[in-house]
Amino acid sequence: MDRVKNEVCEWTVTGMDCGSCANKIKTALDRLPGVEEVDVALMNERLRLTLDEAQTPRGDIEKTIQKLGFGVQAADVDDGHNDLDAGARSSAPQPKWYQSPKGKLVVGTGLLLAAAWIVSLTTGSEIGHWAFIVACVVGLFPIARRALTMAQSGQFFTIEMLMSIAATGALFINAAEEAALVVFLFAVGELLEGVAANRAREGIKALANLVPKTALLETDNGPQQVPAANLRIGQVVIVRPGDRLPADGQIVEGHSGIDESPVTGESVPRAKGPGDDVFAGAINTESTLRVKVTKDPEENTIARIIQLVQEAESARAPTERFIDRFSRYYMPAIIGVAVLVVLVPPLAFAQDWGTWIYRGLALLLIGCPCALVISVPASIASALATGAKRGLLMKGGAVIEAAAKVTRVAFDKTGTLTHGRPEVTDIVSLGASEDELLRLAAAVEQSSSHPLAEAIVNHAKAQGLVIARSSQEQALAGKGVKAQVEGAFAFVTSPKFAADEGVLSAEQLEMAAEIEAAGKTVVAVYRDGKALGLIGLRDEPRADAQTAIDHLKQLGITSVMLTGDNPRTAAAIAGDLGMDYRAEMLPQDKLEEIKRLTQNDLVMMVGDGINDAPALKQAHVGVAMGSGTDVALETADGAILRDRVIDVPGKIRLARATMANIKQNVTIALGLKAVFLVTTIFGFTGLWIAILADTGATVLVTLNALRLLGYRPERTK
Repeated sequence: MDRVKNEVCEWTVTGMDCGSCANKIKTALDRLPGVEEVDVALMNERLRLTLDEAQTPRGDIEKTIQKLGFGVQAADVDDGHNDLDAGARSSAPQPKWYQSPKGKLVVGTGLLLAAAWIVSLTTGSEIGHWAFIVACVVGLFPIARRALTMAQSGQFFTIEMLMSIAATGALFINAAEEAALVVFLFAVGELLEGVAANRAREGIKALANLVPKTALLETDNGPQQVPAANLRIGQVVIVRPGDRLPADGQIVEGHSGIDESPVTGESVPRAKGPGDDVFAGAINTESTLRVKVTKDPEENTIARIIQLVQEAESARAPTERFIDRFSRYYMPAIIGVAVLVVLVPPLAFAQDWGTWIYRGLALLLIGCPCALVISVPASIASALATGAKRGLLMKGGAVIEAAAKVTRVAFDKTGTLTHGRPEVTDIVSLGASEDELLRLAAAVEQSSSHPLAEAIVNHAKAQGLVIARSSQEQALAGKGVKAQVEGAFAFVTSPKFAADEGVLSAEQLEMAAEIEAAGKTVVAVYRDGKALGLIGLRDEPRADAQTAIDHLKQLGITSVMLTGDNPRTAAAIAGDLGMDYRAEMLPQDKLEEIKRLTQNDLVMMVGDGINDAPALKQAHVGVAMGSGTDVALETADGAILRDRVIDVPGKIRLARATMANIKQNVTIALGLKAVFLVTTIFGFTGLWIAILADTGATVLVTLNALRLLGYRPERTK
């Protein structure tokens, strides 16, 4: 049998600290025959590519990566559904800093440098000079080896190469002590970069640990402990108080408070019972539950979050792509300046060669764009982790950058601004008490599955009313329903039908019209030809919808509601929220409206249903509510897991904070380079300051990006 060609392969790669590390791996692998579609995810430590093993075996891929100085371990690929397992693998305990190769290099070069200083102080300058040479050469060896490996793959302008040239040049101009110090500082800088990068990864990796590794499965032989990864749809698991849920599911028995903060960031546990959906990773706080599994392990909420975050890292922001292009020209330009600094003063003005060679070598160290390259992805990774922790998912840097520029938000109404189900809002007694009116209406409606009927029955139960049995239920063709309750027929119908039957007076019909003017649906309840009362129902706005619209206004963003409802209902809801609206819109109408809006505004569309999918795709940024359909979630650029409208301005605030952080990082990276470029040319700073300018800027940029891990999008100030 012929070997299968063009197979998707995946590895976990450790030791990557900045964007240039990922670029080094990608560039080296792109040159190998049979290698295509190389994707290196820095923060997820993941390498994925398409490989023809007839041309390049997997072993050669791993050897190439190891020669570049990175660790590599094969990972299984299962049609792209291995994200949770991959996250679990990558979240394995990290070695102590001094146990890592970079940590060992710091310890080794530090001891050698200290020994060289001791020798220099105790035995004299000549022996001390040779001690510094030994310290420099031993510390430089692994760096130079990496530089040569990268040069063989066509990468000549790397920090390792510049470092090797600068340190070697310093030895030839009798600056051995400074050369050894530069090698040590370089090793320290790389170690600090690694520590900072690992800190940025922790927020994403921690997601994989939210799902327990085992589950208590209900079987014919009693509860049995099984791996959570083996659970399948339809099985029932037992979740005890204090346990995390092992899968997405639906409660079939029991009532308890569910702490969903690990998944959605919602701090207050939510009371849930039979029929309610629950997330994998959430915590059962009160009593034992029986939960039916509704999603396979690789499709549960946590797995989808991890998958979205991993995919998001590959969707790079326009700013990041620009920085990458800029850095390709930046380093050669700095090298050109360094050559001119070395040659022009001695040749044109008879200056001292040693002085200008030294300054040129210092410029080489300033030429590394590490801080600049990592300035964008570090901020994006921190923002993605912060968003995921708070139920605000965004599919990459491009989405974050677009969200930061949003000037208008278009909302779907049903299920987005509102709960998506009608609720009883008004009870008007005409010939019976409110309790009697509601009890009788619920008795008539209890066998119906109509949303209005369910709302009336649920409201009666919530009031603690005892609902009488009914019989001979009969639908009245678009007008209402009747049923026999306690020996007589009772009716729940439209006010117009009740008026036509002579039950409602003109005055009472006018009362119903006033309620309907507020965008509510009204039903009349009567029996024996006597009106008992009116019940008004409406799909009410979510409790935080008004606050969310107000926050958007504070951000300078206008809002519009797009709905398929009638103009009367749309006007009532929009009026309550203080926003514009478009009514009686079909899916294609929403699509055309988004096209029109995008001509003058940068538009975010927020929706939850299948009918919203085209509009979500058309908008500059499409955001799906977490309870929405899979189609909406897949089509959208981001998601809000907590079903809170207030998270819409929160998502925009996070995006704006991220872009501000990126601008700060670019300023730090370029500002420090510019300052030390000038001071080095004029001789105010030397080699060791130059290396601090490079590694120090990288560490500063990364630490600044890490501030986003503590950002709270819900804060308005």
